[in-house]
Amino acid sequence: MSELKDTFGRHFRYLRLSITDVCNFSCSYCLPNGYQAGDRDFLSREEIRRLVNAFASLGTVKLRVTGGEPMVRRDFVQIVEDGANTAGIERVVMTSNGYRLKQLAPELFRAGLRGINISLDSLNPATFLALTKYRRHDEVLDGIDAALEAGMTVKVNAVLLGGVNDHEIADFIEFVRERPVAVRFIEMMQTGSNHADFERQHRSGEVVREQLVERGWHPLTRDAVAGPAQEYGHQDYSGRVGIIAPYAADFCDGCNRLRVTAMGRLRLCLFGTGSTDLRPFLQHSTQLPELQQVIIGALALKPKEHFLRQGDHGDTPHLAMTGG
Repeated sequence: MSELKDTFGRHFRYLRLSITDVCNFSCSYCLPNGYQAGDRDFLSREEIRRLVNAFASLGTVKLRVTGGEPMVRRDFVQIVEDGANTAGIERVVMTSNGYRLKQLAPELFRAGLRGINISLDSLNPATFLALTKYRRHDEVLDGIDAALEAGMTVKVNAVLLGGVNDHEIADFIEFVRERPVAVRFIEMMQTGSNHADFERQHRSGEVVREQLVERGWHPLTRDAVAGPAQEYGHQDYSGRVGIIAPYAADFCDGCNRLRVTAMGRLRLCLFGTGSTDLRPFLQHSTQLPELQQVIIGALALKPKEHFLRQGDHGDTPHLAMTGG
């Protein structure tokens, strides 16, 4: 069976799989009115197992479990364990708001989770409350420590918001002086529901890069199955600092990941349009060859790049729908 490769020669060995679009935070740039419950029939554990097996058989080696907030699913630990036990999958990681991590980090590590990206947009409890609508700042910080103690690699994702947290860049840099954590600043991305906030709060990742260079930080080599961050290191710091800049001209050149939504739809680009429904091919294990062909066929349609710089955000209503 062919490996996953698009018409531009890019190889795809990294799957971002959403297992729910439910989130229990109400972050202003994503779900300002909170999660709106609806008639959702998320992929079952068995469907997820077949899906991951199909991608692994096509050369996928890294699986990221995302949401929404994946820890709201009662079976998410078992889903992690299934992924880690899939032949061909070398690394299972997760993106989370970290609200249950203090309690569950050891269990997750035993299940096979080896890394976690934690959303933390402010080191200030009051700003955290204003952004998320929840008083869980200390819980998230404790979760970071628990994940490190359990043996996971930890990355902290902070969406760069003008007038909200852009004055905390130096504080985040200092946060990694003694912690082996990677803080990554993510440029705010326009979606179907945040036009006004985007116009007011978007800041370029260059403001972070300038501060890093001024402080003697240097760019690090990006791993073949790493995410899109350009990370920087400094000899006097235990951690790293990265920038995810989707509006940069070359952002899509190194794309190496595909996304599947919690409803089983393959999205070729976070900010593209349309998707391919994989769910009809997840009902029986005998459908594996057909499922593989559908995935390969869909990949032939992947565009060279998104059109965010032209103001076209595709059909993404908000980032909780596709795992960010």
